Amino acid sequence: MCGIAGYVGKKDGLVVVMNCLKRLEYRGYDSAGVLFFSAKGGSASNGQNDQAELKKSPGKLTNLEKKVKNSCATPLLASIGHTRWATHGTPNETNAHPHADCHQKIFLVHNGIIENYRELKEQLEKRGHKFKSQTDTETVVHLLEDNYDKGATFEKTLDLTLKKIVGAYAFGIINQDEPQKIYFARLGSPLVLGIGTKEYFLASDQAALAGMAKKIIYLKEGQRGWISPTGFKVWPNKPIIERLDLNTEVAQKSGLEHFMLKEIFEQPETIKNALRGRLSTNGVKLGGLESVSKKLSKIKNLEIIACGTSYNAGLIGKLLFEEISDIPTSVSLASEHRYQQIAHRPDTGYIFISQSGETADTLAALKKIKTQGYLTLGLVNVVGSAIARETQAGIYNHAGPEISVASTKAFTSQLTILALMALCLGTKNKNKKELARELTLIPNKVKLILKQNDQFKALAKKYLQFQNFMFIGRKYNYPTALEGTLKLKEISYVHAEGIAAGELKHGSLALIDPHFPIFTLTNKNSVYEKMLSNMEEVKARGGKIISIATAGDRKIASVANDVIYVPKTLEPFEPLLNSIALQLFAYHFGVLRGHDVDKPRNLAKSVTVE
Repeated sequence: MCGIAGYVGKKDGLVVVMNCLKRLEYRGYDSAGVLFFSAKGGSASNGQNDQAELKKSPGKLTNLEKKVKNSCATPLLASIGHTRWATHGTPNETNAHPHADCHQKIFLVHNGIIENYRELKEQLEKRGHKFKSQTDTETVVHLLEDNYDKGATFEKTLDLTLKKIVGAYAFGIINQDEPQKIYFARLGSPLVLGIGTKEYFLASDQAALAGMAKKIIYLKEGQRGWISPTGFKVWPNKPIIERLDLNTEVAQKSGLEHFMLKEIFEQPETIKNALRGRLSTNGVKLGGLESVSKKLSKIKNLEIIACGTSYNAGLIGKLLFEEISDIPTSVSLASEHRYQQIAHRPDTGYIFISQSGETADTLAALKKIKTQGYLTLGLVNVVGSAIARETQAGIYNHAGPEISVASTKAFTSQLTILALMALCLGTKNKNKKELARELTLIPNKVKLILKQNDQFKALAKKYLQFQNFMFIGRKYNYPTALEGTLKLKEISYVHAEGIAAGELKHGSLALIDPHFPIFTLTNKNSVYEKMLSNMEEVKARGGKIISIATAGDRKIASVANDVIYVPKTLEPFEPLLNSIALQLFAYHFGVLRGHDVDKPRNLAKSVTVE
């Protein structure tokens, strides 16, 4: 959600921090701010002749850039920045980070939620602290001030303050008494340290550090410390330093108008990446699961836990595991599961799906399951993320950074890996070779869909005036319909509803009229005739029908108003093709309505708070 950036080193910290914040825009935000030191009366770098400059602005980063246009930061002094996604208080300049204490001496940026901030704020106000914002974050900077005034070192002050906080946080803190240091702490929200040559970085994720830091530390739960131009300190426990292999090219649009379109068009390659080294004529080999292979062989039940698009992938995964592996599988929303009583089921394995690997609800559900001693597996896209570290084993998507808030390539990579897992566990399935062979053909079939891009744009233009849509499907295409619904809602801001086609007559058919278009996922498969019957029901009531159908289908055009044809594939893999068709429609529909499809309003890429 929020983006945190910090820098200490020989460069202009303001420039570095602003560049980092730009790379974190994909996480979503509604305001931004920076704190840096500017030289006053000389070029000293010890802070004695330097002025702390706090600049904040609502809206896009370009608004903040205008405020700091003629500014520069003093080398070797600390700079921090933040992009905020409102959780407490409206999006405005006052509520934007960094926040300061009463004397403008301590400055703090924060990602997370302080659950006991009301209680703390009341105590602090009684002791004379004056609050300016509506945020929970400001409570922490005043609490730091309160503890620091009692004479402790700032390290001790930080430790004491953290003991009084209930909630999740990633903090970046500057104390004017030590202007060459950035203090930090992490619990429940991601935070990484970047290491360069006599320079150090702080960021919400590794994407901000590409091409700048050479090494990285993924801070563990409860760790805190500081960075300075001469080194760093992390406690408790010794940090693990890893090499950072991430270039800046992955964050470019490749000449396309939006990251979302770029990422849609990357899917032939990202699906190949998900398969590469894992699927061959000798079968499926998932190196990430080898360490738990004995435990996996004894699994009799699976449960998939996820949120949003990853949850929709999980619904498809359930069907894959049950059909291909013959393993009973359930799927739970992480936001619900974490508060439910866990029914004890021996020999159950849990799969946690998250693009970022930092989704707060999914991570909380994982920690709850871990205490019960179950096998935990992660399916994430970001290497070194919290879920990747907390699970016993797992598989990476290898989709590359996904910048657009609306997930596209990560979703199809998740489906590909779930299919591989199903094949790996389906030791007795007689159709394994046929399924494996078809899976290798999917990337080329995706290319055929992408060639119809102009057709999707024309279709979106045709239906642009409509404010309500319905998506229906059966079996594998019911969760695909849900995903198509989500894509259209999040980037077009129109109402859309996903329905299991067999449930139409149980209430939703009442919505159908000429002003309520309906997408039907009508591939030539085991439920094809049933889907045709549903389409006839809709047509009889004057509904406009847009069908995703199998190439060569001659019946469909007589029932549907518009048809998009996709290549024929095996039924379990239809979501890989149909979802891309729905992504393209949603993309063009959102663009034609004038929206920023990469950064939809009110949404964040990485949901790291509850």
